[in-house]
Amino acid sequence: MARHEILGGLVQVYKRGGRYWNCSASVDGKQFRSTTKEEELPQAKQAAEDWYLGLRGKARAGLLKTEKTFGETADQFEKEYAIITEGQRSPRWIEGHKIRLKLHLKPFFGNLGLSQVTPGKVQEYRVHRVSTSTTGKAPARSTMHDEIVTLRLVLKTGVRHNWLSHVPDLSPPYRTQGKIVHRPWFSPDEYKQLYTATREQISKALPHFKWNTEQVHDYVLFLANTGLRPDEAKNLQHRDVKVVKDRATGQRILEIDVRGKRGVGFCKSMPGAVQPYERLLARQKPLTGDEKDAIARGGKPEPRFPEPTDPLFPGNHIKLFNNVLLRAKLKVDREGNKRTAYSLRHTYICMRLIEGADIYALAKNCRTSVEMIQKFYAAHIKDLLDTSAINVMRSKRRKRSTKKVDEDRV
Repeated sequence: MARHEILGGLVQVYKRGGRYWNCSASVDGKQFRSTTKEEELPQAKQAAEDWYLGLRGKARAGLLKTEKTFGETADQFEKEYAIITEGQRSPRWIEGHKIRLKLHLKPFFGNLGLSQVTPGKVQEYRVHRVSTSTTGKAPARSTMHDEIVTLRLVLKTGVRHNWLSHVPDLSPPYRTQGKIVHRPWFSPDEYKQLYTATREQISKALPHFKWNTEQVHDYVLFLANTGLRPDEAKNLQHRDVKVVKDRATGQRILEIDVRGKRGVGFCKSMPGAVQPYERLLARQKPLTGDEKDAIARGGKPEPRFPEPTDPLFPGNHIKLFNNVLLRAKLKVDREGNKRTAYSLRHTYICMRLIEGADIYALAKNCRTSVEMIQKFYAAHIKDLLDTSAINVMRSKRRKRSTKKVDEDRV
């Protein structure tokens, strides 16, 4: 970046690759920036000097209105957001905003006034993020989206406090319609292959691994029959789950109080989730180190079962789950997308769509939107295509015989 100083270093004239030279200066402890609208350096220096003297005159007359910087507005946003959204947003989601501000947004926009956060400056930020990536490749589309969401929330804070007149257009100028990637899920045959593999793993496991393999098997069945996100399942305690008889269908299902990134929500499971949950509730807790020592000395400790405040899935079974996927050759779908525990939620949604579930009720039960389901799931479910509406054939018109035509002419 080309940079020059004038008036003994009081004013800086610089260019960041655009046509015009810009200038910056500090007056009464506040940083100000502006464009000179000049392409040649001598004229830009003269314009910057006139601009600075104008600022000094306004400051002495008390007419200079100091503008809130992006950094100050971001501090105000952090102070308000955690309090206002308490119980509606998970602590992890709130922490994500703070991390994005600290690592990326404040270093780039922090010293700018709110009015200087323009669509062009935001585009410069996107280019900056790609060019300074430490991994050698551009940040993921979702990563950039989350950072722009945080940026927009900060600017909205400025609007609410009358520090900014309006939020500028932050949409990307190019590639606005990104390719929709279908989320990896297990087809009915693949899902059967998966839970068969987890069941076989129990019979083959060594005694000290048996409890973990049983948990993984029930974890697969539970998530695939409830549609919970993995973080929601991790937060779930036994007091959040009730086995009830559904009034509409007469079947036994689970009523679940869900706590996740959407705050507190509710879910009604499929009947297939009841048996795995009852096994979780009846399964003894794993032995502690002291209990193992007592058994080694010939003792017999009392069995311990889950309490209402205990989590359903206390351990981290990611490695065991991934090993099952690898052995069953289910880790990657045909598009090359890697399957994770989140794929069980995708499987639940796709299975319900295949069976003809109402998409609005399904979105409400999964704590998501109809738009998200239509965008990422419904587009690749072949059972949603109505062949009676597609395979329509117009009846063929019968040709009149030549003899009949001649008679008509007579």
